[in-house]
Amino acid sequence: MDISDKYCQEKAAQSGSSFYYGFLFLTPIQRQAIMAVYAFCREVDDIVDECREKDIANQKLNWWSDEIERVFLEKAEHPAGIALQKARKKFSLKKEFFQEILCGMQMDLKYQGYQKFEDLERYCYCVASAVGLLSVEIFGFQDQKTLEYAKNLGIALQLINIIRDVGEDAARGRIYIPELELEQFSVDSTDILNKKYSDNFYALMQFQTERAKEYYRKALDSLPAEDAPKQRAGLIMAEIYVALLKEIEKSNYQVLHQKISLTPLRKLWIAWKTERNLKKNFRAMHA
Repeated sequence: MDISDKYCQEKAAQSGSSFYYGFLFLTPIQRQAIMAVYAFCREVDDIVDECREKDIANQKLNWWSDEIERVFLEKAEHPAGIALQKARKKFSLKKEFFQEILCGMQMDLKYQGYQKFEDLERYCYCVASAVGLLSVEIFGFQDQKTLEYAKNLGIALQLINIIRDVGEDAARGRIYIPELELEQFSVDSTDILNKKYSDNFYALMQFQTERAKEYYRKALDSLPAEDAPKQRAGLIMAEIYVALLKEIEKSNYQVLHQKISLTPLRKLWIAWKTERNLKKNFRAMHA
């Protein structure tokens, strides 16, 4: 393993992300590529979350935009860029999806709220579906419907992220719930900022939860059975996110003052169980 790959692996391991558990069942070549994509996502996401000066953050995102151009010219400079360069030689990774991810980061940087869900859906596509579309190229697929699965799954997972992080995001000055829906459920943004729970807030969160579940159902419905075993890394991550959503529901949406999470052991159990079930279903289908 060279320096660039080691850098990406450490970036993934340090994050404790649910992505990491799906990586465990990939081939070494696939794992190198997906960790490179993940490291890139972490790099640009950290700029938006941690850089206090917007001008500096914008300059850094512009640098990464240039780095993606360098990746496709075989002139990458950053360890994550060098790793992406290697991955691109082995898999059909499209530049446009990296550009979409950067577009999503710019949307965060210029955040002014989202009036309606269609606006938020576009953001979710950039920061999550684009990652999914890169991922399915690495995992492998035969049916074009798998691309629709990746798009819907990305939106579902991002919506779960939004539900989980609503309090944490508000502390950073961002509320991702559409303004029209806040009005619909009579929840003021100051209530979220002040960590004020209410029946209206719980109803709002239930509404967001049902939407996330609907996108998850749409994702599974659009995934061809033949491609499911190849997409096991994404399905493992999805099952971990669904378990997390259930925990949030069980807590009655106590997300304003804490970040609800699953233990690493539970994530590993879900990963193993999902992998086992996929193998069992695939064998039954070809029996």
